Amino acid sequence: MATTGKNLSNYTKSELPDASAMRIGLVVSEWNGEITEALYRGAEMALLDCGVKDTNISRWSVPGSFELVFGCKRMIEQEKPDAVIAIGSVIRGETAHFDFVCAAAAQGIKDLNAQGTVPVIFCVLTDDTLAQAQDRSGGRHGNKGTEAAIAAIKMAAL
Repeated sequence: MATTGKNLSNYTKSELPDASAMRIGLVVSEWNGEITEALYRGAEMALLDCGVKDTNISRWSVPGSFELVFGCKRMIEQEKPDAVIAIGSVIRGETAHFDFVCAAAAQGIKDLNAQGTVPVIFCVLTDDTLAQAQDRSGGRHGNKGTEAAIAAIKMAAL
């Protein structure tokens, strides 16, 4: 497993670009809300810790991970952020629905990055179990939301 023995929340502020004037958007899926709220909190705390002003952080909610792409696209059009973080959580169930939602979210976010000028950071957990999602949203592997916030700062400065 790629995250074995790793804490995703570690970063060194002094190695990051100045984020004090950055405007960062977060589009958060309501599905699996326990997980996505934890990811959002991790991202928000890291952004604030790295100097992003709270007034420069926008949050929009969408029903599920499938809707993240449209939410990110609209946020870019309306809010004009320097970067957007797409936050979602898809947990495998008994049907192929998991595969379709994960693929659509990943491809859609990839398309926004390839065709747009604002970086969209993929913070969509695609786990087999709730326990795996919890481990990556503030549990034993740290918080993937924190990692996404650091990626957003780096990409916004690119």
